[in-house]
Amino acid sequence: MSSEQILSNARIVTADREFLGSVLLRDGLIAAVDEGASQLAQAQDLGGDYLLPGLVELHTDNLEKHMSPRPGVDWPSASAVLTHDAQIVAAGITTVFDALSIGDINPRGRRMQQLPAMIEAIAAAEAAGQTRAEHRLHLRCELCHPDALSLYRDLVEHPLVSLVSVMDHSPGQRQFAKVEKYREYYMGKYHLSPAEMEAFLQEQIANSRQYSDRQRRAIVEDCHRRGISVASHDDATLAHVQESADFGMAIAEFPTTLEAAEASHQLGLKVLMGAPNVVRGGSHSGNIAAAELARHGVLDILSSDYYPASLLHAAWLLAGQDNDYDLPAAIATVSRAPARAAGLDDRGEIRVGLRADLLQARAHGEQPVIQQVWRKARRVF
Repeated sequence: MSSEQILSNARIVTADREFLGSVLLRDGLIAAVDEGASQLAQAQDLGGDYLLPGLVELHTDNLEKHMSPRPGVDWPSASAVLTHDAQIVAAGITTVFDALSIGDINPRGRRMQQLPAMIEAIAAAEAAGQTRAEHRLHLRCELCHPDALSLYRDLVEHPLVSLVSVMDHSPGQRQFAKVEKYREYYMGKYHLSPAEMEAFLQEQIANSRQYSDRQRRAIVEDCHRRGISVASHDDATLAHVQESADFGMAIAEFPTTLEAAEASHQLGLKVLMGAPNVVRGGSHSGNIAAAELARHGVLDILSSDYYPASLLHAAWLLAGQDNDYDLPAAIATVSRAPARAAGLDDRGEIRVGLRADLLQARAHGEQPVIQQVWRKARRVF
């Protein structure tokens, strides 16, 4: 039997405008979008709150925090996934790409040991219908790791893999063009002694020279054969961007300079920046601010990265800043644009025929507060 519901008296934000109206949901899809409030008794009155498309998150490592809530503590993976999922959907995210690191360069890290358990737990929860958001996998390939290509080949066949990014976090590369910045960052992050840091630095330089270019080419070419979207990471120069464009990458994740972001945008790569960058007022690592890219009109996608609740908040702030992003354009950076960049044409905006992934938000100044979330017309928050 067909199931219908009506959401009425809502401030609807579509891809190009906002207006007071109502939305008819039928069989998990958006069946009608009309101006004005519905007069039908069964309509749910949203009280003038905003009705927005469900958010699409392309790059978050939030799950890792729940797998290891404290140093030395391994949390049961099934519980970690459900806790992560609850946090994701409470942030208004209805489609999430869980970013899993292939090739951890941390000499004391446990990412690689946790990887099989995380994948198994995500897949099991999805198959059992336990998750409220839709979970997909984003493979983050650390190219200077000797085993990155073999690990990628082991995992890419998984049916949930829908996005791949390639990165090189070695000294002298991209984010760490200045070796001293690399030394300062990783000595503090991994608590290495000066001697340990020097050995670590030299090992990463050697690995990058030996593996990065070869593994980048092999992974990207394989993704193209499979029809999987590919993202570059931390492009800093015109040469980096040209290389990414020549490889046919779809997304430029976290470009570190205005020059790289503008070139990416011009060459057709969708520029992705961190939502925490917007909320905090700048980059925590001293790179270009996302708000600066918005002022130049070259910010396409926002990602919550490490803080799920930042996603909607950042879009809200973006719409109120000195730039050309009105609310529909700002909301598109967290819904329509990431969906399209990942090849998902069935969601990401409020339009007839698309999935009824929606959220109700109430504005309290610059802070939007989520009231309800629907995934395929089923209320999940």
